[in-house]
Amino acid sequence: MSRPRPSRSWFRIGQDVPSHRAGLLTACSFLLPLILWCAVSYTPWIWHPDIKLELSADRANIATFYTAGDHVSREYFPTFVGAVRQANRLVEQQALATESPRQIKRANLKKLRHLAPIAVGNGWLTPEERVDDAKLYRVWADLAEGRKEAVRPALTPENQQIVAQNWARLRTPTGTYDYTALPERPLLSLVPQGRPANPVYLPAPHEVVQTGYRDWTTPSANDGPTMAERMRHSIKIVFGGFFLAALVGVPIGILSGIYTTCSRLFEPFIDFFRYMPAPAFGTLLVAVFMAHDAPKIALVFLGTVFQLILVVAKTTRQLDRSLLEAAQTLGARPRHLLARVVVPGILPDLYNDLRILLGWAWTWLVIAELIGVKSGLTEFIETQGRFRNFDRVYPVIIAIGLLGFFTDQILAFGRAIFFPWVGTPSRGPAKWILQGLRGVRSFFGSAIRDREMGPRRVANLSSPSVAGGGAQP
Repeated sequence: MSRPRPSRSWFRIGQDVPSHRAGLLTACSFLLPLILWCAVSYTPWIWHPDIKLELSADRANIATFYTAGDHVSREYFPTFVGAVRQANRLVEQQALATESPRQIKRANLKKLRHLAPIAVGNGWLTPEERVDDAKLYRVWADLAEGRKEAVRPALTPENQQIVAQNWARLRTPTGTYDYTALPERPLLSLVPQGRPANPVYLPAPHEVVQTGYRDWTTPSANDGPTMAERMRHSIKIVFGGFFLAALVGVPIGILSGIYTTCSRLFEPFIDFFRYMPAPAFGTLLVAVFMAHDAPKIALVFLGTVFQLILVVAKTTRQLDRSLLEAAQTLGARPRHLLARVVVPGILPDLYNDLRILLGWAWTWLVIAELIGVKSGLTEFIETQGRFRNFDRVYPVIIAIGLLGFFTDQILAFGRAIFFPWVGTPSRGPAKWILQGLRGVRSFFGSAIRDREMGPRRVANLSSPSVAGGGAQP
């Protein structure tokens, strides 16, 4: 009789999938959201409800000023373009409202700066030089006279013609910039141009990567904290609050899991208090601990400690009772059961509980850093979000997620190292890493033993019994 062939189904109840499929599913877990994000960002016909402007632009008699990178809705964009074209027709007909020469010069200077995003995007000017009017003046000359051609982004033929018309009015006999020589007749406005884009709250992946790299590698301006310093501060808040929660919660949880008296004393209040939202105590914590890091750590503590106590208590209750009975049969006294049976018995599961609850502590970080004096990564997120710079917000959110994820993975590997009797991952990178770490530990352990045994061997060889071949009569 031939043996039944193994099932090739991806969905087998209660059975693991082959290692190659498990690796593929793990990769898809991360790749599918990224593919969806790219599809939404780079395929115009899927969504793209906005137009992202590539030129700075404004409208006559309207206070709103749009800079390159701003978003307008696709419905409003044609209206915006039509209004600018209408204003240009009025300029050509000299039919605009009468303004003083000083006002016209200021308006012309603003229009001169509309080309700054083109100059920076094409690499003709650095971001710091975009406010240098003399260099922008030369960019107008080079574009109008054909010495430069914009490609990233490119100017439309209509805007190229406007550049030429404006340059005819901007040109000075000396060929250099002079504010006093700016024309007293209004210049034409560049017509808004842009490309389809996601809403401002969902930037494209490449924009997030570029902006994140710049933020994390560029020194902070105005002597502010760097991103690395912000991250260190956030780590201190999370681990400070979690360490205090573990210091308080683990003993109470173990006692509540062992002794019914402690359980009846602590758990009713904890069950009641854990439903109170920790952020509601933010004002009180600031009043008690002042406005810097102490109330932030206290908030992480409050948000974690009560769940930690209940989880540790449940883990303690699940200890195999036969271990306690065996210890009592062997003569262990009640005061020895806690230290020699209960704690060693629950230690692997307690380690795992603390690892999971550390992830709970990370979820309180953003709220904690907003109370009192805003600080850390959250201050950066809140500030950039207020100015709608979401391409600077996403890298920080992703960095927090990666930091928490890799911390959890390292602790998961550590559990198999510290408690090898509970089992190790059967396959994959975790197994290779653990095997490597154990090999290193074994190597250094052997070297230490050899170093300790060396003097003993020398002493044994130099003893009379060994040197003379036995005891002398």
